[in-house]
Amino acid sequence: MNRFSLAVSRAIARVTEAALGPYQTAVIRIGFSATWLLFLLRELPHRHELYGPDGPWSWDLAAQLITTNRAFTVLMWTDGGLWFESVYALAVLSSVLLLLGWRTRTMSVLFMVGVLSLQNRSVFMGDGGDNVLHLMSIYLVFTRCAQVWSLDARRAGRNRAARARGERVTDRTGPVLWGVLGFVLVAATLAGRMDGDDRLIPAVLWTVWLAQGLWWLAGRRARTGEPRIVLDVVANIVHNGALLVIMAEACLIYATAGWYKIQGSRWQDGTAVYYPLHLEYFSPWPGLAGLLSASGTVVMLVTYGTVLVQVAFPFTLLNRRVKNVLLALMITEHAVIAVVLGLPFFSLAMIAADAVFLPTAFLRRLGGRTARARDGLLRRARRAPIPGQRTRESPRTTHVGFGA
Repeated sequence: MNRFSLAVSRAIARVTEAALGPYQTAVIRIGFSATWLLFLLRELPHRHELYGPDGPWSWDLAAQLITTNRAFTVLMWTDGGLWFESVYALAVLSSVLLLLGWRTRTMSVLFMVGVLSLQNRSVFMGDGGDNVLHLMSIYLVFTRCAQVWSLDARRAGRNRAARARGERVTDRTGPVLWGVLGFVLVAATLAGRMDGDDRLIPAVLWTVWLAQGLWWLAGRRARTGEPRIVLDVVANIVHNGALLVIMAEACLIYATAGWYKIQGSRWQDGTAVYYPLHLEYFSPWPGLAGLLSASGTVVMLVTYGTVLVQVAFPFTLLNRRVKNVLLALMITEHAVIAVVLGLPFFSLAMIAADAVFLPTAFLRRLGGRTARARDGLLRRARRAPIPGQRTRESPRTTHVGFGA
């Protein structure tokens, strides 16, 4: 009984004292924000046809569907062109800032609003990866995904160093953002813009906004650290719960996909892999697709290997080495799908979801190498002479002429 109590106490302490998986959550933050950003930039010339007033799925049709499914989208607040451009620009900007990790809690909320607003406006625009991005954008709001590899982490380190030197640290940007977004949230609520939406997302917006205000107030007004410690424990619990949900979601995606493939005859005879390679829509490289489909052995290995990996992956979490091998196989498979079938954003979304299972040691080594490569590039950029600028090594030349 004592051993059981000790194990329970250790588990509770582990869940409450720290936000687990800081590198994993940073990777999925970077992965999903980069995926959405690249998609928005690629479709920038076609944004009006996909989500705007020129699309086949008109504003009236979207309004009828949303009346039924009560999905959240701010694009249905008005059908004006300026409003659409503003929402699209907000989606791009929030993706960039979330990728960099600037004011991550606020940007994760705006990122979620951008994803849900555009996707729920035109529900038929997607390739499967949009469903993963749709769910993960909600889960990211509840994670503390800026502990590493973010501008927030850099600012927090500078603030700790300043406090250690006895300097006073003030934050003006955070309260201003909180006030502006609070004004927008209150105005939208009073105007009745959220009455027809799904109640979950407005509740999340209000909860996060109030929690951020309480967090700032506890850190500034409380003379003792107890209120801030309590809020930090709550934030850790919420983060760890959201991280568990993300992992379970990824396992559920692979498990359901694998078991459905087993039940279908097309995955038993290999036609589920063979036919898409001959469809024009899924063949950006016809020569490469033809080369792969010409070999029955390759088609058989890809077909049965895909099913085996997807079905087995949730069970391999109990063994770290086997899990890492299958994880590498799945990431490689998605990379091949991106090239051969021309589904880059679906593959990027799935790779970002897979990244939650990457080993911490591997991510730390990857981060260290990336940082060294970045520092090397910056040093070369500083050493490179600017055209027309005189350096110490360059001799001074004397121009002889009429003005000499």
